[in-house]
Amino acid sequence: MPSFLRRQQVLQLYRKILRAIREVPTEADRCYLKDWAREEFRRNKDATEEDAIRMMITQGNMQLQELQRALKLAKS
Repeated sequence: MPSFLRRQQVLQLYRKILRAIREVPTEADRCYLKDWAREEFRRNKDATEEDAIRMMITQGNMQLQELQRALKLAKS
């Protein structure tokens, strides 16, 4: 996959994660999660190996789903 498409995927995942974090009820947890997400993406920004990037995107999506599940449970 061309790198610009991969970049779009990564940015889309980042935005989705930040949007989900906005739903977290407590300010302290929101700050913690935002810092965590920012740091994770920053730490891996120089990754170039296709398989590693694909794996990180998959992991990120799984963590996003986990967060969304937890938020849904908290609301019910």
